[in-house]
Amino acid sequence: FQLYGYCYQDSNDIPDTLTTITELGSPLEMIQLLQTSWEDRFRICLSLVRLLHYLAHSPLGSVTLLDFRPRQFVIVDGELKVTDLDDASIEESSCTSNSDCFMEFPARNFTLPCSVEGRCQSMNEKRNLYNAYRFFFTYLLPHSAPSSLRPLLDKIVNATGNHNKYGNAKYFPFLLSSSPSVNSEFTQKCVKSANTKYRRVPEAFIPDENYRCWPSYHHKGCLLSVFDVNEAIEICDSYSQCKAFVLTNRTTWTGRQLVFFKMASNHIVPDPDKITYVKVTD
Repeated sequence: FQLYGYCYQDSNDIPDTLTTITELGSPLEMIQLLQTSWEDRFRICLSLVRLLHYLAHSPLGSVTLLDFRPRQFVIVDGELKVTDLDDASIEESSCTSNSDCFMEFPARNFTLPCSVEGRCQSMNEKRNLYNAYRFFFTYLLPHSAPSSLRPLLDKIVNATGNHNKYGNAKYFPFLLSSSPSVNSEFTQKCVKSANTKYRRVPEAFIPDENYRCWPSYHHKGCLLSVFDVNEAIEICDSYSQCKAFVLTNRTTWTGRQLVFFKMASNHIVPDPDKITYVKVTD
């Protein structure tokens, strides 16, 4: 979380007061996140993986967030950031045997090895990772994911939830190295050319004739991301109310183009930054 400044003040009323000025973020609401596009949810999970990697290798050592829940995070420009560090700790639990390194969660328990130095090995790191799995990955990654990516996503989710199968050193490299593959496969989605004919109208836009679809980048219309015109045609053909679509010059963070889908083309206006495709009826 970006710190813009801080002020230390010692007053009679409140001694040892530290005020911080940080960037503004949006509260994280899981129900709202599940209604967003999978692409945006994948971006949030990827930013969480980067955060986990930093916490595991911070200048202070391995840092654990003892209160690792969605309310401790905010969304800033599509990225997940932690805001509350009051419950952060760099202390690794001491131990005399493996039984002292017992981690208990509501649905699963783990026992970690006790090192020769008398510390539970990577307990901070693994506590963060499993909490990320149970609060974020298990909900945000598989839900409405592209079918071609589900085997890889299942592997990612299992890697974060199964401490016995994957060694400590493999956690974060595996997750970080998987993200370009997921991103590439999602962006370069292969679609079949549709038989429906569309008339191309350059430098044109349909301002009205909106309908709602899910998931959409626009709450009053149907605005989706596509790889190319063929995918836009496939999407339009899949909606009975879709009679036209408009390619914009806006793209998502993965480079996919944003497209408005319309239920009619009665009113077309000039717009140099857009291209309209109108379904040809017999």
